[in-house]
Amino acid sequence: MPVRIDALDRKILAELQRDASQSLDEIAGNVGSSKTPVWNRIRKLREAGVIGRQTVILDAEALGYEACFFVLIRTSEHEAEWQADFLKALQDRPEVQEAHRLAGDIDYILKVRVKNARAYDAFYQALISEVRVHNVTALLSMEEIKSTTDLPLDE
Repeated sequence: MPVRIDALDRKILAELQRDASQSLDEIAGNVGSSKTPVWNRIRKLREAGVIGRQTVILDAEALGYEACFFVLIRTSEHEAEWQADFLKALQDRPEVQEAHRLAGDIDYILKVRVKNARAYDAFYQALISEVRVHNVTALLSMEEIKSTTDLPLDE
């Protein structure tokens, strides 16, 4: 069941999405409230699961991870055991930033961040050695045009 979120909650969430390292005083000032009510709302939103873990966003290219591949996977395997093996193979690989099961002709799409094409090939070889897939198509991202973790907090 969705949590009831009012306008002040949305402002607080927008501030946290913008920069979660802000102090409570800064957030309260930016949303037009005082510290205690803001802290109570943040606590309530955490307890309700609206706010998950807090982290930092690293610059992949600055760290040498210059290649981003979107990997389309088709499989003829749909048994629970295969799915569990596939899930484990993905979870064991830090290169996989996102994985989605899809409706349509493609079964899965992965976002894989690696240093270069050779590193992608090593990832690919390791993956297909662990799980059987029918078809794999890798698409190299030439330019990241937009990337965000922010949710649109419309009412």
